[in-house]
Amino acid sequence: MRRSPTRRLLRPLAAVAVAGTLLSLTPATAPTAEAAVTAGNTATVFYFTKTRNWAQYNLHYAPDGGAWTAVPGVAMEAACTDWVKQTVDLGSASGLQATFNNGSGTWDNNGGANYALGTGTVTVKDGVVAHSDPCADTGTPAPNSATVYYSTEVLGWSTANIHYAPAGGSWTTVPGVGMQAACAGWWKQTIGLGSVTSLKAAFNNGNGTWDNNNGADYTIPTGTSTVKNRTVTANAQDPCAAAPPDTQAPTAPTGLTARADGVSVVLSWQPSTDDRAVTGYQVTRTGGSGGSVVTSVGSTVLTDTGLAENTAYTYTVRAVDAAGNVSAASAPAQATTGVKPADPAPGSPLGTDPRKDPIYFVLTARFYDGDATNDRGGSQHVKSGNAAQGDPMFRGDFKGLVEKLDYIKALGFSAVWITPVVLNRSDYDYHGYHGWDFYKVDPRLESAGASYQDLIDAAHAKGMKIYQDVVYNHSSRWGAKGLFTPTVYGVRDAQWSWYYDERQPGFEYDGLTVDPKTGKSYYNGDLWSTAEPAGNTCLNWGKPTGGKSAEGYTLYNCQWPSPTSGMFPKELYHQCWIGNWEGEDARSCWLHEDLADFNTENATVQSYLIGAYDKYIDMGVDGFRVDTAVHIPRTTWNRRFLPAIQERVARRHGAEAAQNFFVFGEVAAFVNDKWNRGSVNHSAQFFTWKERKEYDADDAKASLEMYAYEQGLGPAGQPTSTNAFLQGNSYHAPDHSRFSGMNIIDMRMHMNFGDAQNAFSNGKDSDDSVNDATYNVVYVDSHDYGPNKSSERYAGGTDAWAENMSLMWTFRGIPTLYYGSEIEFQAGKKIDCGPTCPLATTGRAYYGDHLAGSVTAAGFSKVASASGAVATTLDQPLVKHLQRLNQIRRAVPALQMGQYSTEGISGGMAFKRRYTAAGTDSFALVTVSGGATYTGIPNGTYADAVTGDVRTVTNGSLTVAAPGKGNLRVYVLGGTGKVGADGPYLR
Repeated sequence: MRRSPTRRLLRPLAAVAVAGTLLSLTPATAPTAEAAVTAGNTATVFYFTKTRNWAQYNLHYAPDGGAWTAVPGVAMEAACTDWVKQTVDLGSASGLQATFNNGSGTWDNNGGANYALGTGTVTVKDGVVAHSDPCADTGTPAPNSATVYYSTEVLGWSTANIHYAPAGGSWTTVPGVGMQAACAGWWKQTIGLGSVTSLKAAFNNGNGTWDNNNGADYTIPTGTSTVKNRTVTANAQDPCAAAPPDTQAPTAPTGLTARADGVSVVLSWQPSTDDRAVTGYQVTRTGGSGGSVVTSVGSTVLTDTGLAENTAYTYTVRAVDAAGNVSAASAPAQATTGVKPADPAPGSPLGTDPRKDPIYFVLTARFYDGDATNDRGGSQHVKSGNAAQGDPMFRGDFKGLVEKLDYIKALGFSAVWITPVVLNRSDYDYHGYHGWDFYKVDPRLESAGASYQDLIDAAHAKGMKIYQDVVYNHSSRWGAKGLFTPTVYGVRDAQWSWYYDERQPGFEYDGLTVDPKTGKSYYNGDLWSTAEPAGNTCLNWGKPTGGKSAEGYTLYNCQWPSPTSGMFPKELYHQCWIGNWEGEDARSCWLHEDLADFNTENATVQSYLIGAYDKYIDMGVDGFRVDTAVHIPRTTWNRRFLPAIQERVARRHGAEAAQNFFVFGEVAAFVNDKWNRGSVNHSAQFFTWKERKEYDADDAKASLEMYAYEQGLGPAGQPTSTNAFLQGNSYHAPDHSRFSGMNIIDMRMHMNFGDAQNAFSNGKDSDDSVNDATYNVVYVDSHDYGPNKSSERYAGGTDAWAENMSLMWTFRGIPTLYYGSEIEFQAGKKIDCGPTCPLATTGRAYYGDHLAGSVTAAGFSKVASASGAVATTLDQPLVKHLQRLNQIRRAVPALQMGQYSTEGISGGMAFKRRYTAAGTDSFALVTVSGGATYTGIPNGTYADAVTGDVRTVTNGSLTVAAPGKGNLRVYVLGGTGKVGADGPYLR
């Protein structure tokens, strides 16, 4: 068989028979053309063999304008390690077309396009064409030469070219000179400079992608230089030189502390240093009846659990490096356990792919009141107007949520995101974001038989997940119990006695228990003092500031916690107010007076938080929604908190559960830019990536180094990913090797859900900069904002809601709905006005009135029985729409986990999705509201999951008429047909 130069090989050839005989040439026996080549116009083609590992290599070619060789072409001969070559006489041709094969039917046909090769020396390596001799011996550099090492570690290039000009001289022809592979991630080229002492340079991958140093040519001197991360290092050491053996042990860990919590001990220590890198720590425990126990960890914190009651334990820590060198032991630390808590035995997470589970988001305290005895109004009950409404801020609870899990399941949701559960302490703390005791579940949410553990277990029994909202960035203004609590100046005079409770000996705040003397549960008698306390660091204690409160009362210095008052130790809390939301101080300053900003770069703080959240991991929660994730440096997430989560889940529940433990962060960027005003450090997608270089061992210094480095690289220097995208019509295995462990809320889609088309266009524009956008959490509005940073709940109308939902439930990502949106609850109402107005008038109003009665789910999206108000709720049009969308999404794996593409598709919100794994191959064509035409798609029979319509495609094309606003079409290749019954929009 012969091919013309313009014909493409669309698939690998089977073994090719020539004159009835299978052609099987080997480099050792096949005749070569090189002996016949005379001086003239030639091309010497070098082909890289390492990634192919064929037994033989053939060059099948045609000089430009000439005839092709007989299949399988001419056998190539060994050139040097990992390379074969063949020299071709081109006659008068200016180049050649070529493909390569192993002589037995396996081809490298360059994705269906012939390789276009020029003259001279040509290299073909992993699909990239360059021009250099990979087998040339560079020898000893001549005087006035430059040996350049270039790093592609961050770029991920498979080859590198240097395009250069000696000082005052001419530039090489684009793309320049192919560099030689030196060692992993490094390429090398030695360049003679004649009489000059430097050169200008830029680098490229031979396929049109350039590193031109942000528009400024690199200047490289004579001698050996390295170019890495846009930094030139002159007189550098050879980065590929064999490193001397590592015989130096790390320094011994310091600052080891041990704090008992029931029958657990929380340990933390300062990081060790090493001449190379510390890779882990060995924690040795002695005491009790178990003898000496050694535990290996990757972070500087450990929660040691399951210990004996009332037992003294001693711990030491040693650091370990990659060579296995072990440091001396730290100074010992002791802790004595207490009594084992009476909590139920921990559960286990469901451990399945989170993309299968649409999410329903509830403010637990505002959802459904199952137990009125734990309702609490707080100090602002009357002032807020809640008292007049008979609507205490803490109203809903876990008992109510357990009772209404069937309502959520009947909607079709299989995951529930709940607001933070830790004990809060502030004047208005029903939402959970003013954490006080991170180790205790807020009793205002629990009831007899309805603990947090009971909720987790009840959800799991129904096949539903619990995602817990967690806060690492801040505590309440009163600090964090067990870490640090400030004492403020207070005086019970005629003006302030209403606010400052009298101290009650033996009484401890828990949010629920009523102070027997005052009848209040919002006790603060333990937080204030008139006398200056020992060790006070707040200046001008108790002196009048000269200001007045809103009521006209005298204000005093040190009366109110703040970052600049000197009340908080800088080791544990940051000391400034935020000034620039896209600046570095967004990481290191307070956001609000009631959000005391943790110094999360401090090991003691890290230990406190990791130990606290370990408790909830052990209870079996399925994931964490991370509040204010952007306000903690990515280095701290990547070094400390995210590895600690993974380590704990794996240790308690196994590796598969750890892989599917879903962490999604709130990286709030309320702009329409792909990159948040150009600040990569404050952009959502930035947090899905691991670090690309080493920073200082000190976390605070590392955060500043990372901030400066990544801002310097800017948006153009950030990594990209194809994990969310099809390759043509094909699904490909995603590469998560650089994934940080944190997924994100899709803030760009959220911002643009004023209409679905804007959300679709803006969302997909950012997907190449997210590690894997198929895990993005997508919602229209939330407890904070509506689209376009609106402070009101979405009020676009029922049709618009239906269209938004149709897009969310079929496009990439995980659809998420804020409680009540299924009936347009509180549409257009201000989401949050604090205690200045009744909650009943806001977007955080109590939802329970709509859930009164009984409901039993027959399965996801299915109601077995319902009565009372909840039956009316379940009969609303958007509820019916949601139920059907959830049925369709659950039936089509491509809509859950598939990659997507808009290639070859016309239409507004139209795309194709595919998921192929473990025996499943699901391919779907989707259009929302408008019509669409799909070209270049696989032939076959397609069935619409909405209408049941069946189409047979024979020419790679399918056209779909516009289904109407809110409606959609989902044509599934080989699909089973209609899923569910027609409703108000899907029909």
